[in-house]
Parts: sequence; C-alpha cells; structure tokens
Amino acid sequence: MRRDDRQYDPSEGEAEIEAIAAQWTKKWEAQGGPSANYKGIERREEFKILDSFVRQLPKGSELLDGGCGLGEWTVYYTRSGYRAVGLDVSELTISKLKERFEDCEFTVADIRKSGFESDRFDLYFSWGTFEHFEEGFGPVMSEAFRILKPGGRLLISIPFDNLRHSVRGALTSAQLNSGDHQRKRFYQWRLTREELAQTLQRSGFQVEVVHIIGKRQGLVRALHHNLGLPHSSKLTHAFAAAMSPFVPGAVIGHMVLAVARKPALLA
Repeated sequence: MRRDDRQYDPSEGEAEIEAIAAQWTKKWEAQGGPSANYKGIERREEFKILDSFVRQLPKGSELLDGGCGLGEWTVYYTRSGYRAVGLDVSELTISKLKERFEDCEFTVADIRKSGFESDRFDLYFSWGTFEHFEEGFGPVMSEAFRILKPGGRLLISIPFDNLRHSVRGALTSAQLNSGDHQRKRFYQWRLTREELAQTLQRSGFQVEVVHIIGKRQGLVRALHHNLGLPHSSKLTHAFAAAMSPFVPGAVIGHMVLAVARKPALLA
C-alpha cells in the first residue's frame, strides 16, 4: 500500500474531512454540478461492471452511492426505478443537488459513520472515495459491511499502485529524503489488486472479482507527467486512446475496481 501526499492548501482547512469536502465544493463551483445528460455515465468502465449487478436486483431495491460527488450516478439509478441514495460530506454540494433534483435522495454524512440503519442496502458503490482517510480502510470498510444487507454487494474503485506509480513513488521518496521539505498533507492510498482483495477480506467480505480499469486515463496522466504533454489536449487523449489496447493494465491502469459480497445469513 502506497501513500500519496500533496502540497498543503490552507483554504481546505486543517481537518481531513474539511479537505475532502472542500475538493467537491471546488468541483461544483468549477463545473456547476452534473450536466442534464447524466446518462453520460453509461460510457464509463465502472458503469459496465456495476450495471450488470444492479440489473440483477428488482426495481425498488436500495442502492447507496457513497461519496456521490456531483450526483450523476444517484440521479441515473433513481430515474431507472431504483431507490438510490447519494451520500457526500460536502454540505454545499448536497444542498445544490437537493435543489436541482427534487425527485432524488441526497444526504450529508461521513461514509465512516453514515447514520443509516444496519442491513439496509442491497448494493453499495463508491468510486474513488474509500482511499482518502489517513487512518486507513478499517472504519470505512466496517461501516460498509454494517449497512449492507446479508448477501448485498459492495463495488468500489481505488487508485491502483501500478508499475509506473511504483517507480515514480520511489523517485519521489528519494527527492524528499534529499531535502524537498515542502509542507505536504495526506491525500490518498494506492493499492495493488492483491492488497485491495485482502483489505476487503479482513473486513468480512467475500471477494468476487478485482478488475484493473482506467488504462486510457493512466496513459493520459503518464504522457502529461512524464513527457510534459498537456493534460487536456485532444492530441494527448487521442494518442492515449490509440495506445491503451497495447499497454498492460499492470503498467498503466489508473484504478482498481473490486466486487465483494457480504455473506448471506445461514438458513
């Protein structure tokens, strides 16, 4: 498991949870929330995996979008006939979502202490959220286990500690040890596939599958950080799209996505 730090931003506040909330507040202010075309999630790799499990559930089943961010997943599944709940720690983001999407349920809470009753949800999904707590994965995994129904599934994505990041992390450590003492703060944990599976198992989950995803995104970041190509350039994205089928996920994949189940009660 590898720790990522980033330069300290005083505007985010001292507390960890304040920093997480500030990230989504900034995104809302920059993007104005989700576009009307919330069905754009259908193009994402996470959707292809998640939707295959959601469609196994009867309409009206309860889904939790933990760390819902701009809320597009909650809106999509609510309007697909499921009882989706979007949870996030950013009060501004949630208040704006409630105003814009009155038919959807959004709530402010810390995913480590959600306040939901035990054994409530049929399925819980969370993209790029569980990794942002410096204390590690214990509390957030325990809470996910508690609020899922027996037999319910958890789908999460976590930053992947791929080969490129391992090399880059070693070089960064060397630079820090040689005198780069800028003020840093914890940002996230990166895990390998095996580490994520073991983390879920320690919390009582039965791991069904672990996928490496985001090869194209990983290539864009590599081209930007290692070759200096503009991150938002169409040329950078086109080159990444052309190369991604030929580069192993273990080298360049950006995220790792796990599907796990809370054991069903014995008859």
